[in-house]
Amino acid sequence: MDVGRAIKLCRSHKGWTLADLGKRTGIAPSHLSMIERNLRDPSMKTMQDIARAFGMPLNVLIFLAADPKDLVGVSEELKEKLSRAALELLRLPTTDHLF
Repeated sequence: MDVGRAIKLCRSHKGWTLADLGKRTGIAPSHLSMIERNLRDPSMKTMQDIARAFGMPLNVLIFLAADPKDLVGVSEELKEKLSRAALELLRLPTTDHLF
């Protein structure tokens, strides 16, 4: 599982900087950078805060972080549908209740 890669993918897809994500989560950009580079493991609360900022359920963020070996037994068709749905969530406007 590569949580850092998934977070960076989502952040980049939104066009956000680390500072933007930090404002939306209350997490220091330096800490987010270390998470993205897999130098720190995020807590469950941190993961929930990040997923919420992206406007997606935590399990979708975890799916995006999954390695292919983690998805053994899941059909290619289902993986493709789930990936498309996750990316579609990122296209939706994010409601900022923090601003």
